[in-house]
Amino acid sequence: MKIIDTHPHVVSEDSVRYPISPLGERRSDWSHERSVTTEQLIDAMDSAGIAKAALVHSSTTYGFACGYVADAVAAYPDRLTGVFSMNVLADDAVHTMRKWFAKGLTGMRIYVKGTTVTTAWLSLDDPRLFPVYACAADLGITVAVNVNAVDGFEALEAAMQRFPEVNFFLDHAGRADYSDGAPFTAAGPLLRLARHPNLFLKVTSVNFLKGKGWDRPAPILERLVSEFGADRIAWGSNYPASEGSMKDLLDMAMRGCATLSDEDREWIFSRTALRLYPSLTSNREQASARSCG
Repeated sequence: MKIIDTHPHVVSEDSVRYPISPLGERRSDWSHERSVTTEQLIDAMDSAGIAKAALVHSSTTYGFACGYVADAVAAYPDRLTGVFSMNVLADDAVHTMRKWFAKGLTGMRIYVKGTTVTTAWLSLDDPRLFPVYACAADLGITVAVNVNAVDGFEALEAAMQRFPEVNFFLDHAGRADYSDGAPFTAAGPLLRLARHPNLFLKVTSVNFLKGKGWDRPAPILERLVSEFGADRIAWGSNYPASEGSMKDLLDMAMRGCATLSDEDREWIFSRTALRLYPSLTSNREQASARSCG
């Protein structure tokens, strides 16, 4: 089975060429404690048996300056595509989208809040984002978002309803809480979003390592597959932001998915990623990724 990672990061050793300029003006701890370069990422992928990756720009290192990810994709076009971030409220947002897309960054991420930006700086249903979503639909760009039930699901749902032709990719599966056990009532806000066919879940090492019921991942993944379908779930390592080698993070996810069928695992570790980032595949593989049968 081909493995595709939908959420690794890289950081350059050259801070002159690629200046540090994190969102929130505070750099993430991981990005200076255990960062990896593009070449080190490729080595880690090779060691773990990961064929390709959708490389996610580190907003907590570089803000909206996506040059290093673009250069990584240019250096390894047969292994990587890129996921850029930008100021989606800027007047030239659509121009910026087209610029990064032309450089091989075929996905985008709207970084609403996180470790260095503790308060959401925008709402996903803001009308100022509508031209951005329209451009994503035009170019076939998958839109990753990092929101949760507390401060973002309502706006996410409104955006998905207004732009059903855009695929939205929810980072860290919305960080839902499963600690109450089956039937996972606390995760209801996420599970109810399954009715939107343009929502995809990114299950990452953040989920497996951060508790909230993930010490027993099998029942959670079985429920997510039953609600969303494996063809709308993809794995991401979050390497190196999540501690551990890429192989260890992949093995942890594989163990968590052990009770799923071979076909479901193939979707989660490969085929869903190909639906979202078709530039990673050949034409034949693209056709396979689009087919559920």
